[in-house]
Amino acid sequence: MTLTPFLLSVHRRRVLLAAAALAMAPAAGASPAPGPLIRRGDRLFLAAKINGVGVEGLLDSAAETSLLSPALATRLSLGAGDQAQAHGSGASAMTARLVPHVRIAAAGVEVADATVAVIDLADVSRRLVGRPIDLVVGREIFDAARLFVDIGGGTIGPLAPAAPPKGVELPLIEERGLMLLPVSVEGGAPVSAEFDLGNGTGVILSRRFARQAGLLDGRPVTTALGGGLGGAKPRRSIVLKRLSLAGRSFANLRADIDDAPDAHDANIGVGVLQHFRITTDFAHKKLWLEAVQP
Repeated sequence: MTLTPFLLSVHRRRVLLAAAALAMAPAAGASPAPGPLIRRGDRLFLAAKINGVGVEGLLDSAAETSLLSPALATRLSLGAGDQAQAHGSGASAMTARLVPHVRIAAAGVEVADATVAVIDLADVSRRLVGRPIDLVVGREIFDAARLFVDIGGGTIGPLAPAAPPKGVELPLIEERGLMLLPVSVEGGAPVSAEFDLGNGTGVILSRRFARQAGLLDGRPVTTALGGGLGGAKPRRSIVLKRLSLAGRSFANLRADIDDAPDAHDANIGVGVLQHFRITTDFAHKKLWLEAVQP
């Protein structure tokens, strides 16, 4: 299950991207020290500040913008903002309120002028986390700095400019506000998969790709509720014989099937990414994965 992709109407998405472009660099004086990355189940949390107010946030590298609950927005006395339609991985679209000129600090990175989305997070809190959440920290911090993410070691923070990234370098492709990396499914040619630290499932495949690759033919299929922002919906699941990423292969992985017609071929989440130390460079569309020894 995942909170992403968080996609707005085309007009509103352009507004968000324009605002993000003004806040690409960390503010002067922002601490370069890494911060703790807390894992609860397959969800990742980190300390953040919104307009200087401390709050714990759920990390989601594939959320196009950070999300705030109405309660937190009221607490911060945020302005009214504009309305937009938000589409997550759940069953239906939701209404979001876009609020500009918000300061976000997390993982040693500060984004001084972000546009955030105020949206109801109650369903996501209950189904996916099991506790109230008021903040989802989105890709703004990834856009603003080269980040080092160590899920097993519990740290996240900027990589020092002189420090070379470790691991296998992979290209990133940006499409519809999401960063895509290459993976191979059951020995096939590489396909584009969303890099999604907000996905606690591990692997999600689009129905279109699963059918084209023959992955639904003759193997057991189970069904359970899935989906993130926008509510629960039934999802089929299969077991993949093999998935290869950055030179490492994984066997017998559960993969959920996303029936959305516009879903990318694949989505790779924490269940797989936990086996690597990760360096992201969204600005230059690169990613490094250093395999962690079992």
